[in-house]
Amino acid sequence: MMDAFVSNVLTLDNVARRFPGRARGAPPFTAVRNLSLHVDKGEFVSVVGPSGCGKSTLLNLVAGLDRPSEGTVRLNGTEVTGPSSHVGFMLQKDLLLPWRTVRHNIEFGLEASNISASERRARAERELKRCRLVDFADRYPYQLSGGQRQRAALARTLAIDPTVVLLDEPFSALDAQTKLIIQKSFAETIAGSGLTTLLITHDLAEAVAMSDRILVMSDGPGRVVEEIIVGLPDRSNPIARAAKPRAAEIVAHLFDALHIDNRLDA
Repeated sequence: MMDAFVSNVLTLDNVARRFPGRARGAPPFTAVRNLSLHVDKGEFVSVVGPSGCGKSTLLNLVAGLDRPSEGTVRLNGTEVTGPSSHVGFMLQKDLLLPWRTVRHNIEFGLEASNISASERRARAERELKRCRLVDFADRYPYQLSGGQRQRAALARTLAIDPTVVLLDEPFSALDAQTKLIIQKSFAETIAGSGLTTLLITHDLAEAVAMSDRILVMSDGPGRVVEEIIVGLPDRSNPIARAAKPRAAEIVAHLFDALHIDNRLDA
């Protein structure tokens, strides 16, 4: 049984997460139930679903910030019991430290790991190049555009050399044009690094353009109810992918799967 788990970088097996009732005497609230999924090495998987279906709970469980009430979460075959340096977690906000330069923000996550100053500097330089931030290394966050800040946040995430990168709607605060540019930049960087990636998004076109597979979650308690193989070439170029007829077909299917027309009419 263990060999099946080791073949996947990330595995959730029949996971449930219950929380205490929000009011005194209220029954427990179940965020996810019977949630099972896997992500293979180097794969980019997106998770979509209605608001309240447990997408954020899923990421917290994978990151080790929360523990399942039932079931198991495994990373490289080992059960996740707490935060791990093997998981990079990038939130909607960049959370850059305003008193640090871009370079020192990238190094921040390495300082708690007792990594030497020379190694921190080398990793920061590597990520500055990979995320195309060399010319902005000594700037402070207030001196950056929104897109540059997101690239800096990605560089900080990649500097810890994670096995899995978790992306929680990292492009949602960007304007439409900047969003396309940063999506392409992220896609190139992640594809080039070979990282295993799990993206949470409400943007269905984004999910199609960037992913190998898309997992559709049900209304809460959330569980995976459909898996879609994207089947489009060149994941490093989401703009070109989004223009393919297949992309439009998948987006239309996702609209139907999530009953979005019914929600708009409600």
